Amino acid sequence: MRWPEDAAGWPLCDNSRRILHRPHRWHVQEMGAGPTLLLLHGAGGATHSWRGLMPLLAERFHVIAVDLPGHGFTQSGARQRSGLDDIAADLASLIAGEGWDVEGLVGHSAGGAIALALAPLLEAPRLRVVTLNAALSNFEGVAGWLFPRLAKLLALTPFTADLFSATASSSASVRRLIEGTGSTLPPEGLALYRRLVADRSHVDGTLAMMSQWSLDGLMGRLGQITCPVLMIAGEGDTAVPPAVSAEAAKRLPQAQLRMVPNLGHLMHEEDPGAIAEIIGAFMAS
Repeated sequence: MRWPEDAAGWPLCDNSRRILHRPHRWHVQEMGAGPTLLLLHGAGGATHSWRGLMPLLAERFHVIAVDLPGHGFTQSGARQRSGLDDIAADLASLIAGEGWDVEGLVGHSAGGAIALALAPLLEAPRLRVVTLNAALSNFEGVAGWLFPRLAKLLALTPFTADLFSATASSSASVRRLIEGTGSTLPPEGLALYRRLVADRSHVDGTLAMMSQWSLDGLMGRLGQITCPVLMIAGEGDTAVPPAVSAEAAKRLPQAQLRMVPNLGHLMHEEDPGAIAEIIGAFMAS
């Protein structure tokens, strides 16, 4: 999406600014005062995902939400740097360049994996990590071989993003996509996802991320992530089963697991108040 042309009505856009820190032109939203939390959305998402949670956290924290490369309003300056470790490295560079003293990383879905990959790159002795339905499992069997290659093929094929946007951005299609995660969102929430799916550049950025995504390195390093980690999992998540967080928590030296009933993959959008309370308690503990 283009900034500021497409920003009208975007949640919390009064708190938005652009940062040119190579290789990307980042879009961030910032509010509040206190210890700094960095919010990282999942694949295909954007800062809108934090529209309910961010103001609640800002009552106690300095909160920064960032659009990942190629997502939302962040313009990717290096399309080949859309994999997990590259995104983590570029975020670490952005944090250092801006002088942010980050004490908490909060990542949803793929953003949870990025938060865990980013944590060891930061010189932050008080750092804590919170993951929300962290996407920490690869596809199994044939799918594990086929899907990343299919995403790479689609990312390299002209007009793929345009075709996807044209066919998947109807109200009914977006509603089915969201309901397929085990979450229920009000019409205004569905409308925001429809804006994203209808945007060719956002879809292209998502495909680039999918085509370069690999968890193999991170999963081998989980035992080296020594900061405290809280893994929150929605029991109703049908996109990333809660067992994924439970298994990862066993491999992290200082991890806690918190199961939340009646919420799906987008639990922080369904009940931001409950999630804000859990995060606040963990950061204060």
